[in-house]
Amino acid sequence: MATLTSAGGAPQVINARRTESLDAPNILKLVQTATETLFGRVNVVSLIEKAVLAITLSNENEEVLGHASFFDYPNIPDLDVAEWEEWFQSTYANSKCTPLNTLFLNYFVAKQEYSHGCAQEIIRAMFNSAPDVHYCFLVVPSGVYPEASLEGLFQPLRKVGPGSDSSAVFACYRHDHVPVLHIRSAGVQDTDDLTPIFNRQSEVLTRTYGDFFLSELIEAQGDTMKCIVAEVDGLAVGFMSLSSDVNVEMLNDCFELGAFHGLRKPHEEDLTDPPQTPVPESDPVLEDRPSSAKSAGSVTSATSVKSSQSLKKSGSASQQGSVHPSREGSRQASATSSKGSTKGEEAKLKKKLSEADMATEGANLCDNTDAESVKSVATQKAVVSSEEDRQGTVCAIARHPDLGSPILKKFVPQYNGENLAFCIQLFCIDEQYEMRSIDFLAKAFELFPDKHFVVMTVPQLVPEFPLLQQFVRVIPRCPSTLDQELYVFSRHGLRRDFAVRAAEGKDIDGIYKLVETIDFKENLLKDLKQFGTARRDDDGTDIKAFVAESCGQVVGIAIIREELDIDYVRSHYNIEDFIYFNHHHSTEHGHLHHFALNPIFKHYTKHFFKEVLRQGHFTCLYYPIYPSYSDKEVLGSHSLVTGLQEMVPVRSRRQIIYPDKGLGINAPCDRIVKQVKDTYALNHINRKLTMEPKVTINARIVVIGASDTSLAFLETLTFCPHLRFNNVTLISPHGLPGQLEPDVLRDQMLSSSQCYTHEEYVQLSLRTWVNTVYGKMTSINRRKKYVVVNSETQVPYDHLILCPGLQYQVPSPTLADVNQGATNKDVNKVGQFFLDEQPKNLLLVNDAYDAGAALYWAENNLLHSDGDVVIYGDSIDAYSCIQTMMTLGVAGTRLHLVVPPRENNMPSCLNNPAMDETVEEALKQAGVTVHSDCILADWNETEENVIQSVSFTTNEAPLILNCTALFSYGKKSVDYQAFKAVNDACLVYDGKLVIDATFHTNDVSVRAAGPFTKFQRSYHADDWTHEKFSAKEIGIQLALALLRQFDPTM
Repeated sequence: MATLTSAGGAPQVINARRTESLDAPNILKLVQTATETLFGRVNVVSLIEKAVLAITLSNENEEVLGHASFFDYPNIPDLDVAEWEEWFQSTYANSKCTPLNTLFLNYFVAKQEYSHGCAQEIIRAMFNSAPDVHYCFLVVPSGVYPEASLEGLFQPLRKVGPGSDSSAVFACYRHDHVPVLHIRSAGVQDTDDLTPIFNRQSEVLTRTYGDFFLSELIEAQGDTMKCIVAEVDGLAVGFMSLSSDVNVEMLNDCFELGAFHGLRKPHEEDLTDPPQTPVPESDPVLEDRPSSAKSAGSVTSATSVKSSQSLKKSGSASQQGSVHPSREGSRQASATSSKGSTKGEEAKLKKKLSEADMATEGANLCDNTDAESVKSVATQKAVVSSEEDRQGTVCAIARHPDLGSPILKKFVPQYNGENLAFCIQLFCIDEQYEMRSIDFLAKAFELFPDKHFVVMTVPQLVPEFPLLQQFVRVIPRCPSTLDQELYVFSRHGLRRDFAVRAAEGKDIDGIYKLVETIDFKENLLKDLKQFGTARRDDDGTDIKAFVAESCGQVVGIAIIREELDIDYVRSHYNIEDFIYFNHHHSTEHGHLHHFALNPIFKHYTKHFFKEVLRQGHFTCLYYPIYPSYSDKEVLGSHSLVTGLQEMVPVRSRRQIIYPDKGLGINAPCDRIVKQVKDTYALNHINRKLTMEPKVTINARIVVIGASDTSLAFLETLTFCPHLRFNNVTLISPHGLPGQLEPDVLRDQMLSSSQCYTHEEYVQLSLRTWVNTVYGKMTSINRRKKYVVVNSETQVPYDHLILCPGLQYQVPSPTLADVNQGATNKDVNKVGQFFLDEQPKNLLLVNDAYDAGAALYWAENNLLHSDGDVVIYGDSIDAYSCIQTMMTLGVAGTRLHLVVPPRENNMPSCLNNPAMDETVEEALKQAGVTVHSDCILADWNETEENVIQSVSFTTNEAPLILNCTALFSYGKKSVDYQAFKAVNDACLVYDGKLVIDATFHTNDVSVRAAGPFTKFQRSYHADDWTHEKFSAKEIGIQLALALLRQFDPTM
C-alpha cells in the first residue's frame, strides 16, 4: 500500500497488483493523445496477454489509476524479438545488459493528476517483483520525448553504433529506486536497530533466550560462526547468522542430496550406486502393488523413532525396479487385493512426478564444486528398469500371485569427501526490503570461501519467504525423522552469466555430459540428433533446441516443436483459463518435449522458459503427461521435464457427444471431435506466467482413502494455479485409481459412481502432484501428529483428512444352527466386523485392483471347474458381477444370486418395479438361480481356509449351497482398521465419525468428509449426511474449507 498525492486531487491509497484482462476497458479510459504518440496504437488486451509483467495501480474503490506493461524485448516493429541483444550491443555498447537483468517498458498510462506518483510506484513495484532485473529501458520513436511523468525516471542513452535513427532508448536503473542492499559484518551496535524488527515478527527468541540474545550471538562470532547485517542509510534492516558446523551426514540420511553430491567434495571412496545384487529381506513379501522410490515428506518406522534428530533405518520404501503389464496381463498385475494382512507388511511409497527433477533426472545434474566451472557429474541413478517407465511412474508388477518378490533394502549413497556446506542459523529482515534478501548470499559465501553450498532448514508450517524462493527445496528421503524442510543454494547460483541460446553443433559434448546419467536419455538425444541434422522431423515439423549456458558450459537443454493439434487442445482442455486464445497466433503455441536443467540453477527455471518462448517466437508451451501404459512410441517422444513444478495443470473440458448424422454443415470439424488413442494430462506455461510466482505451501496434508471425495479434494488443491503444495500425501491400499490400463471386462465388474471416468483420471494425473503411500491406516497419534500405516510405518501430518468412504466387507455369519431348521426370525443381530482370517475364495471387489484380482482368480479357478458361484448381496454391483462372470465364460446355471432381506421394506437397488421384473426375467433366461430374503448363517471351509459350502437362513427352510467362490456385495460399511484407528484416537464416533459444519472433528488438525461421517447431534441434521450428496461436491467444499488457511486470495 502507498499513498499518492496531487495538486488537483485528493490523496489516494493505492495497491499495486498484476493486471488482468478485465482491466482493459478501464485502462483504455486513461489513454491520451500523448500515449499513442509515445507507444503507438495498441490492442490493450493483446498487450496484457503477451507482457511478461503487467502492473496495475488501483485505489480502495478498485478504480484503475495507472498501468504499465513490461516485455523482455523492445517495441521496435522491424526488429526480431530474438535478436534484440545484438542490436542493443552494437548500437549502445552496454555489455552489462542481458535478458536476465533487463526489461522494457512498452506501455504506460495513468490518470493525469497522479501520473508522476503512478510512474514511480510502478517502477518500484517492478524492481521489487523482479529481483534479478537491474535495467528498465523505454524505447520511443525519434523526435518524441517521454511524457513528464516518465522524464524524471528515464535517462537517454547515447548511441555509439550505426543503429537505426527511427528510435531512441531511455534507461531507468535499479539503484535509483530499489537499490541492492549493502551487506557488512554485524556489530553489537546493530542490536538497537535489529531488536524491533525481530520483535515485530516473533517474540519466541526473546522469550526463549532473553532480551540480549542478539548481542550475545553477535559477540560469539568466530571462525565457524559469522553474523552479517544489511544496512540502509546507516540503519541495520536485516540480520543473518551463519555457521559452518553442519551435520551433512544426517542431512544426507534424511534428504535426497544426490543432486549436490551429498554436500561434499567428490572422493574416490564415495558409494553412489546401489549394489547390483540386492540382499532380500529375511521374509520376502509378495510385491503386487505399485512400488515407489518416493514418498510424501517424512515417513518413518513406528518402532524405531527415538528423536527428531536421528535417522532410523527401518520401514524404508522399496526401490525395486518394475516392469509394465501388457493389456492381457492387467488383471494379473492387480492379482492381490487389499484383503491381505496389514500387520507387519511394509508400506509402499510412490512420489509425485513433479519432483522427479531431484529424484531421477535432477539427481544426475549436479555441481562438482570446481571453483572455476560448473560441471555435471554422475551421482545417483534412478532405479527404474522398464523402457516404458520414462514418465517417472512405477507400475504394478505382472506376476503370478503365488510368486513372491524380494523387498530391496533402501540404499543411501555414502559420501566421504570434505564438507562443503555452511548453514543459515537465523535470518530476519524488514518487510520493506525482503525482496532483496538474496543480497545476503554474496557476502555469506565471501565469509566462507572454502564452502560451496549454503543450507537452511525451516518448519513445514513456515510460509516460504522471498529468500527461500532462490533456494532449491530438497526432497525428504523415506524414512526421515527430521520434521523440517531443507533448502540448498550453490555458490554458482550467484552467477549472472546464465544465458539461453539456440543449440549448436559445438554443444553436443556438453549436452551429452549433462544428460549422461539420465534414464532414457536416448529420447532426448534422438531428437537432438534430428535437430542437428535437418532442423525438422521427416514430416516437416520444425524442431527448436535451446541450451542454457553458464561459465561457458551447458547447464540446460530444451527441445520444442510447434503444437500442431492446438484445435484439439483448445476443445478438450480449458487453456482459456490462462490465455485469451484469439490473441495468440496458431504458430505461437509450442509443444515441449524435453527440458533438463542443472539443479543449482533451478531458480532460473522460469527465466529459461521465458527465453525459450522469446527466442522460439512462442507465447505458450504445452507439455502432456501420458499414462505409463501408453504406447512405447508415444512415451518415447517425451521425457519428464525438470521444470514441471513451474507449469500449471490444465483442467479438461466436458465433451459434447455429437450425433453421427443430421448436423450437415453445422457439424464440428474433425480436428475437434477426433478421438485420440492416448489421452493425456496437459500442463501449460505462457509469457505471463514466467514472472508470476507461486505461493509455496509445505504443510503436510495427509489424505486417507482414495474415495471420490478424496479425489475431488486433491483435484481442487492441485489445480490451484497460484499455489504449490509440496507435501500432499494419499494413503490407500491400492494408491490412486486410474493407474491400470483400461480393461472392459474389469471395468464392468463394478458400477460407476459417475464422478470420474477412466479418461478423467488420466487427464487429472494426480500422480504428478500427489505422493502416494500404499497401505492401510491402522492408528492415529494425535499428540505427535502422525498416522501409522500397516502397523509399522509412520506418516507425519499437519492436516489429516479422513475420507476412507465405505467398502464391501467380509460378511459376518450369524452362526445360526441350520441343522435345527433355524429361520430368519431366530437370527440374532448380525455382527458388524468379521475379524478372523478371510477365506481364500471369498472375494471382495471395491476398486479396479480388486476387480482385476477377482478376474485373475476366476480365470485360473472357475473356468477349470464345475463348482457353483455364490453372489451374496443386493446391489447393482452384484448384478454387474453376474454379467462379468457370464462374459468371462462361467455358465449362468452355475451362478446363485442370494439376496438378503431389505431393511424397513426399502425398494431394491434398481428402485423401479418394472426394471426389477425385467432384470429377474433376464436372470431367469440366463439360468441364474435367485434366492430371496436370505441371511448368511455360516460356511464350511477346509484346512487351507477355502470355503466348500455356505448356508443361509430364510423365512422358511434353510438354504445350503456348494461354493467354489463367494462374492460378497452386502451393505457397505467402514473398514475395521479405519474404525479402530479413529476410535482408539478418541475421535468422537457415533455410528459414524462426527464432524461440524466446517468438516472438523473434535481435533482441529483432523477433518473428515464423505459417507464415513455424520453431523453433530446438536445440528439436528441426522438425515442430512454427506452420503446423500454428491461425493465430488463434498470433496470440493472440503478443499475450499482448507484453502482458506493457505490461499491469500480467499
